[in-house]
Amino acid sequence: MEGLKLQNFQGGKPFMLLPASSVLCRSSFRTRRECSLTISVGCREFVGFTIRKEREMQMTTKASVQPVTKEVVDDKSKDLTTSGDSIRRRFLEFYASRGHKILPSASLVPDDPTVLLTIAGMLQFKPVFLGKVPRQVARATTAQRCIRTNDVENVGRTARHHTFFEMLGNFSFGDYFKKEAIRWAWELTTIEFGLPADRLWVGVPVERIQRMGEDDNFWSSGPTGPCGPCSEIYYDFHPERGCTDTDLGDDTRFIEFYNLVFMQYNKKDDGSLEPLKQKNIDTGLGLERMARILQKVPNNYETDLIYPIIEKASKLANVSYFLANDQTKTQLKIIGDHLRAIVYLISDGVVPSNIGRGYVVRRLIRRAVRTGRLLGIKGDGRGNPEGAFLPEIAEKVIELSSQIHSDVKSRESRIIEELKREELRFVQTLERGEKLLEQMLADVVLKARENRILPCLAGRDAFLLYDTYGFPVEITMEVAEERGVKIDMNGFEVEMEHQKRQSQAAHNTVKLSVENDEEITDIISDTEFLGYETLAARAVVEGLLVNGKSVLQVSEGSDVEVLLNRTPFYAESGGQIGDNGLICTESGKKQKSVVEIKDVQKSPGNIFVHKGTIKEGVIEVGTEVNAAVDAKLRQRAKVHHTATHLLQAALKKVIGKETSQAGSLVAFDRLRFDFNFHRPLMEKELMEIEGLINGWIGDATLLQTKVMPLTEAKEAGAIAMFGEKYGEQVRVVEVPGVSMELCGGTHVSSTSEIRGFRIITEQGIASGIRRIEAVAGDAFIEYVNARDNHMRHLCSTLKVKAEEVTTRVETLLDELRVVRNEVSAAHAKAAVYKASMIASNAFPVGSSKKIRVLVECMDDTDADSLKSAAEYLIAALQDPAAVILGSSPGEGKVSLLAAFTPGVVDLGLQAGKFIGPIAKLCGGGGGGRPNFAQAGGRKPENLSNALAKAREDLVSIISEKTR
Repeated sequence: MEGLKLQNFQGGKPFMLLPASSVLCRSSFRTRRECSLTISVGCREFVGFTIRKEREMQMTTKASVQPVTKEVVDDKSKDLTTSGDSIRRRFLEFYASRGHKILPSASLVPDDPTVLLTIAGMLQFKPVFLGKVPRQVARATTAQRCIRTNDVENVGRTARHHTFFEMLGNFSFGDYFKKEAIRWAWELTTIEFGLPADRLWVGVPVERIQRMGEDDNFWSSGPTGPCGPCSEIYYDFHPERGCTDTDLGDDTRFIEFYNLVFMQYNKKDDGSLEPLKQKNIDTGLGLERMARILQKVPNNYETDLIYPIIEKASKLANVSYFLANDQTKTQLKIIGDHLRAIVYLISDGVVPSNIGRGYVVRRLIRRAVRTGRLLGIKGDGRGNPEGAFLPEIAEKVIELSSQIHSDVKSRESRIIEELKREELRFVQTLERGEKLLEQMLADVVLKARENRILPCLAGRDAFLLYDTYGFPVEITMEVAEERGVKIDMNGFEVEMEHQKRQSQAAHNTVKLSVENDEEITDIISDTEFLGYETLAARAVVEGLLVNGKSVLQVSEGSDVEVLLNRTPFYAESGGQIGDNGLICTESGKKQKSVVEIKDVQKSPGNIFVHKGTIKEGVIEVGTEVNAAVDAKLRQRAKVHHTATHLLQAALKKVIGKETSQAGSLVAFDRLRFDFNFHRPLMEKELMEIEGLINGWIGDATLLQTKVMPLTEAKEAGAIAMFGEKYGEQVRVVEVPGVSMELCGGTHVSSTSEIRGFRIITEQGIASGIRRIEAVAGDAFIEYVNARDNHMRHLCSTLKVKAEEVTTRVETLLDELRVVRNEVSAAHAKAAVYKASMIASNAFPVGSSKKIRVLVECMDDTDADSLKSAAEYLIAALQDPAAVILGSSPGEGKVSLLAAFTPGVVDLGLQAGKFIGPIAKLCGGGGGGRPNFAQAGGRKPENLSNALAKAREDLVSIISEKTR
């Protein structure tokens, strides 16, 4: 084994130097007690070490020699170009020639509900690895688009960190395993791409020599799911530094470009590993990293995959990248990286919002906008100060996308419009927010110096910037870090949580405490919920609360909160409101008592609080009662809840699967569904959604409800609310073939019970958030009947048939417009007549230049007619002239107008600036152009004084100007 050297390096991590003799290491993580190290030298393979962990650590060695068939020969005619597109194609073709099916990249929006975005090449194959879905091919190879933002602060600062990158991978689904995967990886690296073997280092799991943690040589895509041991291949940019005290984590010398994962376990919720039914291979080669190596550039950003984007940004910033200082280069790299991520996210249907994936893209956009401003890019960078520059750079990203994702070009207009809208929206508040942040940081630094403490920005201030000015807290952290200031993130989270609590309706608050402040949850056990199976049950009163205080009995007429040991009443949660009904007692000689329940809430300790009024008798703690839910209202809630699930399914079909729930209300009279989307829905889209839902209702599909482990539910494809916390066991409600959601609410047994569905309104409620209100079931029938009654009355009034109403109304509107125009013309004519009568009241002002001035009240003349009168007077008085008119066209209304000829404007007087202060005297305001301005007010009683003030000021200013 000449030429092979094993030794430790800094931090106790091992490395293996591979000289030109083509040494290759293969790790084999058999069990937690046994593992082996396989090394190939040239075309010979040696199984060199086996380590077993018994009561006492023992090491045994065995050697076996197996020839390795060389399947690839060096073909001099091969395309050895090193462009990013060429590297991608050569990788895919290399594995295609070895029996792999080339599959397309999956969307950045994964089907896997356990992750927010596609973070690895293996994600689309996760169900196959787990044995949940039968394999379609035994071997596959892909170039997968990926997004990772967990270390976004390193983007641009290191040579290799990115938010968007491409992972080239080859996969085996129970076909080949370690031997072939390692051999082919070596052939690809040294023969296909021609990397010198003496530049390559392979990480050897320390477990093969001494025990090592899984952080270094074990890979998984998340806290649960497929996983296994792995080996990495590193490239050495500076072999002249030698082998002593070498650290593979040194980014200035090494880069890990290829990772081989031997996917043989499934990590469960408790962290334990269970063997997969079949052993799989999952490898990942970073395209940007290989491009950096082959193109011989100092970092990934200067490869042909990213640098053209940086070059475009440089031109807009009017700087040269290669002549720039390090800070400017970092800023240009940030834009180059983020624009790739932004374009591909929007292309895959992610729209900017304040939740989930939408927040990821919004954060990246705003980070790029701020970075561009730091570079000095104003407006669109091409002379339009009101324009947006991100769309300009995005065009270059789209131009480079043809070999990555061909659909991006077809979606160009949507991407550009979305970017433009989001950038301009952010710029509106960015400048104010930046000034406020700078002031905050300056105050914090000054205070810290005075008190000799470390500067720290309060969490409430960071939240103000986030909530009011749209600053992602990450941007605030970056700016603060640049000034040496930390942020109180705990305080920020407290403010965020406080806002969430405040946004809930007041009736959601449940006070559970007794006089001595002892929490009632400490003395009363959780309520047993029976409402899925029954609407009536016997129960025992375990507690009574009046105004939050614990009492033993409550009498007729009092409001009360009743705590039962078991209940059929549904407590408000998951958007569904609490049940209504009655709690009654009637036992022997005791007086009957009746409590009318109007709301049910759930305490943090899972105690159901029945809120109502005692209509009859007295209720006492310890009494046995009959608890009965109002069946008709419960049915209404069930109908609306199931309809909400159908609505979400329909939205995903019509406007895209990337849309997700942002809130909901399931009430007795309606349903409300909030979702993230960037524009109003078109009428045809709303009709399509209604059609889908009513079609599913007509299918009379039976619902299926199951309780299962959370991981199993997610693997089955159940939709979970992003950010919602769930227990280990969850309830899954499925409309087969249509919808599957994690839901604890009540639902119909068959979609036919819904009867009908109608959308009432669709509107925007926040940036990137839309809201639909709709009715179903009895509420749908009531809505249709009410609309029908209105139509009948309208038909009777207009004396036409229902199908003729639209035409008749349009005719009446046309007639009304004609009459209104005639009335307006008559008013204008009357105003002009009044103006002709008062024109003679104009008086000259000025010593060197006589200017005719007219300030008059025109009684009840409306604003439009006042304008006609002013135009007449200006023409009649001729230049130079100044006219001020006022009127009171109605109760509590004032109209004011200023009109100046060019001769007056040339003196420096502006109508807009002059009339504003006058309007304030009448409780209003206004403005306009230098020659013409209108204003209004709410205090007609001040009009005469305001006009007197206007006359006085006008005479004074003109006299001063014409001396």
